[in-house]
Amino acid sequence: MLYSATYAFVLLFLINGVNVSLAAEPVCSKFVYEEQLLEKMVRTEFKVETMESEIKKTQFSVLNTLNEIKKKDADITDRFEDLRNNITEEMVANAKDTEKKEEFFKALFEELRKNLTNDMENQRNALTELKGEMVRPSVAFYAHHVTDTNLDVKDEVIVFDNTITNEGSGYDASTGIFTAPAGGLYQFNIHVCTYVGKYSFVGLVLAGQVVAKTSNYDKDYYTCHSVGAIVRVKSGEEIWVKCTSASSTRKLLEDGLRMNTFSGVLLYK
Repeated sequence: MLYSATYAFVLLFLINGVNVSLAAEPVCSKFVYEEQLLEKMVRTEFKVETMESEIKKTQFSVLNTLNEIKKKDADITDRFEDLRNNITEEMVANAKDTEKKEEFFKALFEELRKNLTNDMENQRNALTELKGEMVRPSVAFYAHHVTDTNLDVKDEVIVFDNTITNEGSGYDASTGIFTAPAGGLYQFNIHVCTYVGKYSFVGLVLAGQVVAKTSNYDKDYYTCHSVGAIVRVKSGEEIWVKCTSASSTRKLLEDGLRMNTFSGVLLYK
């Protein structure tokens, strides 16, 4: 439609030009006039055809350019879409990878925190125990010498009346009874000697209960024997040595070569 309108406009323009030209020239014969008019119309038609050809070429070039622009626009659009999709996919992948790394480091940090907390708790407990060990009261006693060596009264307390060591002041040399100044695990030992041909039966008593006992006899020699126990004692509980079987023929020996002893020590509170 654009082409037809252009063509009509050009044709009208040329016809008007011819008319003006003819009007300006002197009129001769009718034959000459028609000949000139025909010649001008031929030339005009040739010009129109030439212009038409140029217009077609221009139109073809414009259409080709428009098609190229459309193709390039479509190609740019496709490339942009691909780029956008690739960037989106890469961003999603990076986000997922970052999320995984974040979860990994969170788990690692939590494990390290727990391990550190456990280590600190263990160290704290160890320090507490060490502190308890450092402030543990020193409790120990060691007594010897029995004045009344006769074992003729059953359950009678055997009194070791000479105290060498009495850390914590738990042993009473006048009664022969040890009263625990602090609760804990204790070790106690008894060492007694017996006349030749005499018997001795002794036992270690904790809170009224015999926890260790022994007997000794030899018809030809003076003999000594020992017994001990490791027991847990509460603070304030008492422990002593007693005769577990009495008779007038039963007697301990005290001389310059032998010692009857009673000892105890706090091992662990």
